[in-house]
Amino acid sequence: MNKIFKILMPVLAFLSTTSISAAQETSSLDAQINAGFAAATGWFVNFIFAPFPGTSFPWIVMWLVIAASVFSLYFVFVQFRLFGHAISLVKGDYSDPNDAGEVSHFQALATALSGTVGLGNIAGVAVAVGIGGPGATFWMILAGLLGMASKFTECTLGVKYRNEYEDGTVSGGPMYYISKGFTERGLPCGKFLAILFSVFCILGALGGGNMFQANQAHAQIAGIFGDYPGWITGLIFAGVVFAVIVGGIKSIANVTEKVVPFMGILYVGAALVILIMNADQIGWAFGQIFEGAFTGLGIAGGFVGALIQGFKRAAFSNEAGVGSAAIAHSAVRTKEPVTEGVVSLLEPFIDTVVICTMTALVIIITGQLTINPETGNYIVEGGTIVTATGASGVALTSAAFASAFDWFPYVLAVAVVLFAFSTMLSWSYYGLKAWTYMFGESKGAELTFKIIFCIFIVIGAAASLGPVIDFSDAAIFAMAVVNITGLYFLMPIVKRELNSYMARLKSGEIKKFSGEAGKSAAE
Repeated sequence: MNKIFKILMPVLAFLSTTSISAAQETSSLDAQINAGFAAATGWFVNFIFAPFPGTSFPWIVMWLVIAASVFSLYFVFVQFRLFGHAISLVKGDYSDPNDAGEVSHFQALATALSGTVGLGNIAGVAVAVGIGGPGATFWMILAGLLGMASKFTECTLGVKYRNEYEDGTVSGGPMYYISKGFTERGLPCGKFLAILFSVFCILGALGGGNMFQANQAHAQIAGIFGDYPGWITGLIFAGVVFAVIVGGIKSIANVTEKVVPFMGILYVGAALVILIMNADQIGWAFGQIFEGAFTGLGIAGGFVGALIQGFKRAAFSNEAGVGSAAIAHSAVRTKEPVTEGVVSLLEPFIDTVVICTMTALVIIITGQLTINPETGNYIVEGGTIVTATGASGVALTSAAFASAFDWFPYVLAVAVVLFAFSTMLSWSYYGLKAWTYMFGESKGAELTFKIIFCIFIVIGAAASLGPVIDFSDAAIFAMAVVNITGLYFLMPIVKRELNSYMARLKSGEIKKFSGEAGKSAAE
């Protein structure tokens, strides 16, 4: 605990300073914090998101895409071979309620999805299509399909090397499988890489998984009810989030298994209605996607520009290879690590292939992107496609849905709030497990982090600390540098687990659970 308070004191000092600043709306202090923080961390942010020379393609995105391709080939496209089995596992067909773990396969999937399905699916896709054209959707889908193999690899390892405690709780994730796996294989630096990952995870959880979400949620609410102090939104969110996370992963999973399907049905349902209303244009829209993927249809950079935007959006949306989802999936009830790896491959499919694609189709079909009737190409000004309403980002998505339902901006605001809330729940758990890995599995350590996390919610909603958000986003993708490095060294272990599981499944040694046992496990 002494170590925790040594770290906590400067954090609380920083919090008190920024909280007063936000409450009193003293922009000069905000500006000083912005400038000071940017000067100290700008080099790190610039390094993580630096493009390849002569391009606008961030090297971190290529790092993720190459890893996804390697894992897809190494495991012989496991994402396609075992897709049907993944559905069976989520239904609870192979779940034994007596296995170690805290949550069901479905709850683990819902918790991980709540951390990835969010503003990136609403605003990020609109940005990608606005810059890269409809063709960006094709590359986004491809990257999402490849990313399924990355999720399979990291989540299998998450369960295999997790810590299981006498009270039934578990802890897992990259910090555990890197340190344990490297030791098992006689490799050096495992402990160092695990701590480095934990540091990045905590920073990412407090920033991108917390402050940014609270900030954007407040912006949406204020846009409907009028401007008011952000700390009010922050306090409400902090109270609700704390009430949930104080109960641990079971409490988080119980909420996310209800919120994620609801917000998914709400958003996807509205998109489906629009697509059905414009069914005659769906074929044309897919034609634009495929043609734009290889020609660009007049966008800057041609098909390369479409490829960059598509890969970038997929990487930033589903976080395959980042390692965050492995922390949530590690809590599942199972004695077979491969089963959760198989379940997790559904995550990029739902997040990127389904939800992101539907967002792009709605934008294209509702005529938000203006086309030159003489050339058939999209009209581009300043590097982006001219839109019908002049909107971009979340406003473009809102305009696309509003073209069919004038009330949809209000529904979108609800969706954004739910997305932000569920994302904060998931990232609170990710950050907590990284925190307790470094400071010990004690109730005091857990409570300390949960309080810090909720304080940062208030700050995120009240302040406008741009460089802090940039740094935390960079920290999230720095997690991928450490995590994928570990995955390359540990993927032979995953292959051994996969081959063993498939042999036993084929021989009938692994059987389905039916009746009350299967129902209990699924719940």
